[in-house]
Amino acid sequence: MKEKMIEIAQRVKELRELSDIETEDIAASLGVPIETYRNYEEGKLDIPASVLYEIAQILKVDMGLLLTGEETRMHIFTVTRKGKGVGVERRKQYKYENLAEKFIHKKAEPFIVTVKPRKDLGKPSTNSHPGQEFNYVIDGTLKLYIHDNEIVLEKGDSIFFDSSYEHAMEALSGEKAKFLAIIL
Repeated sequence: MKEKMIEIAQRVKELRELSDIETEDIAASLGVPIETYRNYEEGKLDIPASVLYEIAQILKVDMGLLLTGEETRMHIFTVTRKGKGVGVERRKQYKYENLAEKFIHKKAEPFIVTVKPRKDLGKPSTNSHPGQEFNYVIDGTLKLYIHDNEIVLEKGDSIFFDSSYEHAMEALSGEKAKFLAIIL
């Protein structure tokens, strides 16, 4: 997975340079420290899926190009077979599988997200990104932290929220949780 992370980082750097955008400017647009952004481009830090989505918006490219290095070209539909979506590691506890990386001009990014139970105590680290997000729990129990709220979701439950608010997910009961996430 480290190799994939480095490939994505190289594509981001190359596209940023081709777009004539300075690292300081893109870091400011993302709201991350310049050193964090540089670590993303150097492949030293994994780029969170939500940040990768924002980078794609800033660079005016489809996220599929950043993930695969190939231009998206499907206009009418795209099929992603079970377990064949492009994987994006977000943090050690999160595994994202992009379900539509080949579809061009998407208005949303769909992922299957698997969250492993955490071993440490306390609230998990949060993130935020522009737009909205829809989550539907497929398996397990998930606790969502969002803007001073803690919501427990069981299999079959869903939530739609403003993702510009700090949020995080945590698998409960010592079992991994899996959910469909659609980032708009």
